[in-house]
Amino acid sequence: MIRALTGYSTRNPWKVIALWVVLGMSLAVLSPMLLSRVTQSQSGDFLPRSYDSAAALRIAEENFGMRPDATTVTVLVARTDGQALTAADQQRVEAEAAKLAQRRVAMPRKDDAPAFLVPDRSQTPRVAPAMVAPDRSFELLSVELTGSAADEGVQGVYRTFRDATRVQFAEAGMRTGFTGGLADAVDTADSHHTAATVGNALVMGLIVLLNVLVFRSVAAALLPLLAVAVIGGAAGGAVAVAATLTGLKLDAGTPGLVSVVLLGIGVDYLLFLLFRFREHLRARPEQPAREAAAQVTARVGTAITSAALTIVAAFATLGVASFGQFRSLGPAIAVAVLVMLLGSLTLMPALLAACGRGMFWPSRSLRRQPREGFAARFGALVARRPLPMLLAAVALLGALAAGMTGIRMDYGRGGADDRTPAAATAAEISRTLPAGVSDPTSVYVVTTDGTTLTPGRLDGLSHALAQVDGVGKTGATVLDGDRRAARIDLYLTADPQSQRARDLASGPVRAAVAAHTPAGTSAHVGGTAAIFADISTAVDHDLAIVFPVAAALIALILLLLLRSLLAPLVLMLSVGLGFAATLGAATLLFQHGLGEPGVSFTLPLVLFLFVVALGTDYNILITDRIREEMHRPGPPRAAVARAVRHTMPAVATAGLVLAGSFATLAATPGSEQVAFALTLGILLSAVVLSLVLVPAVAALLGRALWWPLRPARHHHRAEPTAPEPYRVPVP
Repeated sequence: MIRALTGYSTRNPWKVIALWVVLGMSLAVLSPMLLSRVTQSQSGDFLPRSYDSAAALRIAEENFGMRPDATTVTVLVARTDGQALTAADQQRVEAEAAKLAQRRVAMPRKDDAPAFLVPDRSQTPRVAPAMVAPDRSFELLSVELTGSAADEGVQGVYRTFRDATRVQFAEAGMRTGFTGGLADAVDTADSHHTAATVGNALVMGLIVLLNVLVFRSVAAALLPLLAVAVIGGAAGGAVAVAATLTGLKLDAGTPGLVSVVLLGIGVDYLLFLLFRFREHLRARPEQPAREAAAQVTARVGTAITSAALTIVAAFATLGVASFGQFRSLGPAIAVAVLVMLLGSLTLMPALLAACGRGMFWPSRSLRRQPREGFAARFGALVARRPLPMLLAAVALLGALAAGMTGIRMDYGRGGADDRTPAAATAAEISRTLPAGVSDPTSVYVVTTDGTTLTPGRLDGLSHALAQVDGVGKTGATVLDGDRRAARIDLYLTADPQSQRARDLASGPVRAAVAAHTPAGTSAHVGGTAAIFADISTAVDHDLAIVFPVAAALIALILLLLLRSLLAPLVLMLSVGLGFAATLGAATLLFQHGLGEPGVSFTLPLVLFLFVVALGTDYNILITDRIREEMHRPGPPRAAVARAVRHTMPAVATAGLVLAGSFATLAATPGSEQVAFALTLGILLSAVVLSLVLVPAVAALLGRALWWPLRPARHHHRAEPTAPEPYRVPVP
């Protein structure tokens, strides 16, 4: 199958290139519109229905008209002179709020995109007075918008609404402040906009610069980016189409993460092909370029396919997760990687066949064999002294892994900037009202015996909730239209995003509800704090399932690829140690060093999948080359040295590119931990694991690494390499 795809592509390169360009551009244009239809807004929507907060969310939607895709902004309105609000001021505030509730907020237009392809987020917000501060220093308005806080269109609508509100109240002699998840996200994104733009530009520059330095070629520097952009556009569209057809709901951050993954692995795969293509052309200068492209892509295509299927298998295991955000992320990335694999076996071979030796123009490196450089010396060192190199690698990884001692999971918003206007507004509110006033924890009560509810029937529950330590204030009991459901809002003294709030919601509040729910009713605790408390439970459950399932699937793929029992075990142990080292380093930096509450609750799972799956790419490449070299005459250590020599430039360059692409996530608010961990994890996988640990073990074990099927000592050359002899002294 692999040879058929690569063979057709190298025989008909221009047809394949034209097909991919049309497909990639078409799906890239359509994907934003399609993705807008399959994006889910609220974290609570990803919880299974059996969780308490998910049941509360359903009651809020069905009985109290809460929109499932709503996001709330709290607006603070105060006098510009700092004086207390008078009755006339309060009437004016509420009159202006009524005007805002009748005005449709238009979505900002982008001149570079056709209107019919841009999802229209224009809407009329719900605006209602919430409460007045006890000292009458300000009044709060509750504003409800539709859509995810991470959606750029919703963020644009909010900016328009915010600016118009400021002007309107300023004309009435009032000042305004805005807070809440959406306001926080927009303020943080605005403050990081320049950094994000510069970061993306630096990564693109890094990829081009590395390719120029390595290949000294214009085509080799630019074609990887162009090819990945085309395939990435098709992959994004494929994800949107697959989600639409299956009814899968995606998190708003999934498309961005998919793009980063595709950029990294796509450039990796093309680099693997470019390095091997150049090596092959040097060894066979008389061979036609298309024939060489067919042979190289068929050979390397096997390793690329195994590497890609490893990633697919790892992420596909998220399909068994109970938390919907994980369950949707896995299939989305799996589909995208499959498209990238198809592009690697068709578009990339077609590019090599079409360009031929011109791929490396104007470099003259194809006309001569390279001198023994750092890669050759490093390979000789690993082969000559494998035990010291192995011990040094294990010591480094073990020291970093020790940082996991005392690790804690942080389910907060993570990465929020406390210096933003939204944070300043929240701080102003919390000086006179409970911290949770802008995001209450709500208790929902529904009848189960067919009777109706009255406020008096719920007085006992309301009183018990007010006595809970950490509840600053309880709201009045609100009944739905047919008096079959009731809502009691609790304003916690802790930040709703904090661990303290989650502990309150899942502990004392739920205990009070369980003890004082009236007979003939059932009650559920909802709100941000309760949702994230349940998410923590769901994530702990998923980690216990996904880790072993993913490891088993990866091991099976390695077993089939390497046709050995010992080699897959070595690779799995190495990537496991790399995972522990990376998570330990992140814990050391963020939890112990910077004093954050802990590491992001998504970090262990995302890190496991990315570092284990993507890091295995490099291990597969080096191990496959070691096995190939061991088929040649000579001692095993000489084969290891040759494998490191020829593979090191590709692995090192690809690792830097992938690490650089992950580093750009640091410019995304709240993704700093993920960016650091993935960047470090990929570097450790590429340099320490693939170029030191695995070759050192191979040098120590020799052909026994492939037990029970050992490569023959004298076998035909699978593919020519550099013609000059190369030997490593063997002690």
